[in-house]
Amino acid sequence: MRAVLTREMGGCKVWTQIWGGCRQGLGICAVPRAAGFVTEARHQLQSRGSSKRSHTLREKPFQGLLRPKSLSREELVDILREAVVDQKGPLVTLNKPQGLPVTGKPGELTLVSVLPELSQCLGLGERELQVVRASGKETSGLVLLSSCPQTASRLQKFFTHSQRARKPTATYFAVTDGIPAASEGKIQAPLKQEHTEGANLVVPVKSPSRKDILKGVKRTLSHFRVVATGSGCALVQLQPLTVFPSQLQVHMALQLCPVLGDHKYSARVGTVLGQRFLLPAESMKPHGQVLDEALLSRLHLTPAQAAQLPLHLHLHRLHLPGIRPRDAPTELLAPLPSYFSRTLQCLGLQYQ
Repeated sequence: MRAVLTREMGGCKVWTQIWGGCRQGLGICAVPRAAGFVTEARHQLQSRGSSKRSHTLREKPFQGLLRPKSLSREELVDILREAVVDQKGPLVTLNKPQGLPVTGKPGELTLVSVLPELSQCLGLGERELQVVRASGKETSGLVLLSSCPQTASRLQKFFTHSQRARKPTATYFAVTDGIPAASEGKIQAPLKQEHTEGANLVVPVKSPSRKDILKGVKRTLSHFRVVATGSGCALVQLQPLTVFPSQLQVHMALQLCPVLGDHKYSARVGTVLGQRFLLPAESMKPHGQVLDEALLSRLHLTPAQAAQLPLHLHLHRLHLPGIRPRDAPTELLAPLPSYFSRTLQCLGLQYQ
């Protein structure tokens, strides 16, 4: 599995033509792949395993994590420049580290806040980048940027049309604590957002009325496929067919298989005598995910380390349209974070 997965995720199928609307020349900034990183965060972005595997598994369980609060703007721009996986015409694709918010409050260090500096670094001059598609703060993976408003608008219309037609454009990988009962299927659930005790939470709604729909309840839909199983966990491919905050995390919790590192919604899954059941979402406060001793041992983690486990949800693939109607679609890929790959290794998950 690891050899196959690494080959697939380490590359990126790129654009062979430039999208219409913006065809200016582009000065591409060379990305130093082997530069020595000054900060730990930059060093962690490299996903090369150590030859001393057992030592690495125990001593560096979360290699690849980003801590924006400890970074300067210049350091974050350098990290994002290293994270570029494709740059063609007005489009730039990043492999966003887990923990980096896309937007935030004024003064906060976010992806959007450093786009002017990143645009300059990539040779775009006055053509500032804007976000077309991005994974959330706790999710790692693909971010699609564009320096051309017309191209950005065209792609956003494509994503909207695909969503209405129930055609998936994004594929995520997740590691779940538990194995779904079915190897493949669809998860449907009406969801709503609630603000409780200073936190925004997503909760399912049973049999929503028309009034509920008008008040913000949304019928959500995701497709899942179990790719591999091992040690009571699963590597799952997820394709959201609707867009709603925390949709994939909530959907997997409803399947009694919360995403590994989900410290927000995993508390809704209870266990009695080895049998899992769903607890009332309204009565459960978010807390650190609790893993059993056998799983902690396989992951080489202490309970304290498990409380810091990052969310294992990665936006791996994006499907984009061809330039012309008859052109074949384009596929963009993002490598897995090193901590994600470590988890697959620990659990012995085999990619078929």
